[in-house]
Amino acid sequence: MLTGAQPGFGNRISHSHRRTSRRFDPNIQSKRYWLPSEGRQVRLRLSTKGIRTVDSIGVEAAVARIRARGVRI
Repeated sequence: MLTGAQPGFGNRISHSHRRTSRRFDPNIQSKRYWLPSEGRQVRLRLSTKGIRTVDSIGVEAAVARIRARGVRI
């Protein structure tokens, strides 16, 4: 919700060097935060990088950024 992380794509390479498609999924976690301005908890789906971002900028600023992208919380 915060960083916009999406899967990356690449190739699996076997021992014989045959290539097949694979997908690198982001490490998505569901985490609850207390939102003091609204007096309630919000559940955010964040990548681990997004969790570190919330820890550094604060939950209020993170929710403001998410809402600016048009996501309903």
